[in-house]
Amino acid sequence: KMRRLVDLLEEFQEIREHCLIFTQYREMGEMLQKWLQQYFAQEVFLLHGGVPRKRRDEMVEIFQNAPEAPKIFLLSLKAGGTGLTLTRANHVIHYDRWWNPAVENQATDRAFRIGQKKNVQVHTFMVSGTLEERIDQLLENKRDLAEKIVGGDNLWIGNLSDRELQDLLRLDPEALEA
Repeated sequence: KMRRLVDLLEEFQEIREHCLIFTQYREMGEMLQKWLQQYFAQEVFLLHGGVPRKRRDEMVEIFQNAPEAPKIFLLSLKAGGTGLTLTRANHVIHYDRWWNPAVENQATDRAFRIGQKKNVQVHTFMVSGTLEERIDQLLENKRDLAEKIVGGDNLWIGNLSDRELQDLLRLDPEALEA
């Protein structure tokens, strides 16, 4: 994964494009930051839950607006999924998978905000034969099931009758017996 990450980042560096890299692990983010800063001989931002609000805001401001801003911004999934707008990035990399596709989608949306003028490419990393592959299969199964049940939008819930909505929200009587 690291070799592929470096290959992609080298391509982005050549064409001066900005990139968000999401990891679910703070420790992985710290290791990647240290290694990438050494390899590319430039600053790499890292945002995780332990970063003070003031520093977080400074990094976002610099990344978004400074002419010589770091091209690489590492974020933990949870810290990176909370109200950030990072439209300067036109590449999003999910370095390791999260169990909940909504968390990944929310993270990806940091680059898909109002004001985004570039095409954004999303790259998801996964090593075959590992837990990551099983997580990926689980996520795909969840997406397929959701699509089959509710379709591609959420309009279905508004089309339910009052009785159908009550039945959907009511606790299953068999659960009370268990």
